Amino acid sequence: MDSNNNTNNNSNNNNNDSGNNNNLHMTAEEFRKFGYQIIDYIADYHSNKIENYSVLSQCKPGEIINQLPNSAPLKNENFSKILEDIDNIIIPGLTHWQSPNFFAYFSANVSYPSILGELLSAGLGVQGMLWTTSPAITELEIVILDWVAQMINLPDQFIWKKKTNGGGSIQNSASDSLIVTLVAARYKERINYLEQNEQQNEQQNEQQNEFKIDNKLVAYGSTQTHSSFSKGCNIIGIQNIRLIETDPKTQAMNIDNLIKTIKLDKEKGLIPFFICATLGTTATGAFDDLSEIGKITNENDMWLHVDAAYAGSAFICPEYRNLLKGIELCDSFNFNPHKWLLTNLDCSLLWVRNKQLLENSLSISPSYLNNNATSSGQVTDFRNWQTSLGRRFRALKLWFVIRHYGIEGLQTYIREHIQFADWLEQAIKSDDRFEFISRCLSLICFRYKGTNEQNLQLVETINESGSAMLISTILTINNQTNRIIRFAIGSMSTRLIHVQNCWKLISTLANNI
Repeated sequence: MDSNNNTNNNSNNNNNDSGNNNNLHMTAEEFRKFGYQIIDYIADYHSNKIENYSVLSQCKPGEIINQLPNSAPLKNENFSKILEDIDNIIIPGLTHWQSPNFFAYFSANVSYPSILGELLSAGLGVQGMLWTTSPAITELEIVILDWVAQMINLPDQFIWKKKTNGGGSIQNSASDSLIVTLVAARYKERINYLEQNEQQNEQQNEQQNEFKIDNKLVAYGSTQTHSSFSKGCNIIGIQNIRLIETDPKTQAMNIDNLIKTIKLDKEKGLIPFFICATLGTTATGAFDDLSEIGKITNENDMWLHVDAAYAGSAFICPEYRNLLKGIELCDSFNFNPHKWLLTNLDCSLLWVRNKQLLENSLSISPSYLNNNATSSGQVTDFRNWQTSLGRRFRALKLWFVIRHYGIEGLQTYIREHIQFADWLEQAIKSDDRFEFISRCLSLICFRYKGTNEQNLQLVETINESGSAMLISTILTINNQTNRIIRFAIGSMSTRLIHVQNCWKLISTLANNI
């Protein structure tokens, strides 16, 4: 028996060596069969199952690991068994971000058109690092970034077809957008420094000069700026990071404190070079004053980056575009359709005023990437807009979403969530047990009028129930450190009844604290 098995194995190996691998891969018919099952599974998950699952996974640490084999299978397994393990092992270990009762963090929402776009992207299996490796990837992305720029009324300086020096691209995340704009801003300062110290540069090599200036560069955010700002500075080696205190009422960056800090840094011989302003901070949804900050960056020749990861989607509605006041003073602008515009991860849009600076700061051209299209200067290679080389066909899913819903449909979606938040705001203000803290679009912050521990207990009890999911954060109010509760509405399937049921749960549990 063993001998026969060895003979068969050798025969199979020989067949594979000769290129006969018909039994190795899933056939087209099998792909259709299981593909239809996956589509049915996803549709059932969203339409029938998801609302019945505990929103927060109730798994214990190591529970999933203990259900999986210690080593990979030697022989192929039946795909039906793989699908069984999704239900039995994977689903219980998921926190259901697409649940209509998910109100934590900011949403990471999806839609059926977006899922289909992602499926097609995976099925085509193309790579868009260079224009020439798939022209459609690059050119569709350029068109889509212009579409969205016009949808949210960005200035011409960011639009490709206006033939300015600006443009946009799709990044993995707002964190990646921050990193590449930090790199571009640093590159700009290095060039300026080398030009201003040309005589001294002749006696020192370029690397020594870059090290000298990098140690002097200062980047500014606020105490409410997303943590990716400090992380990005650490990644590229910016040691001087200033987190400016915020206004106690608005939680926006305090302009007077910013001016004083920049002045002190300049007196120390440091070089202020970058400010990260936020439209819709993570904790409370605060909006920094772009007009005032823009004046400061212009006066000091600094780069102004705007992080609107969450709030940016709302700017497709004309009534919220006043929140973009001062955007014309900015060097870069970013928001995430994968948060609130029905397009799944990863889809983060970045526009820059000076694409040449960005491309030069990230461009490395080994000989194996040389091609006639790039050499002609007539095309854009998006590998020079990011830290990685390879690029997925991410524009496809956003294209599907915009064409399926249309601008009016997307506006309706945003406005519905904001209307739900209107109801919640009034409910909170009508209950004397709670204190209303702040409101930003569909994000509401409030607290139970008790101790910080009681507010934390309230959130944890809700999450442990599995009926909904919220998070809390720490905020300084009137010189007191308070734990507040965040309620962020943004799921595709959320309706007013889900918001009302969650508030009913909060009200009931508050009676038992």
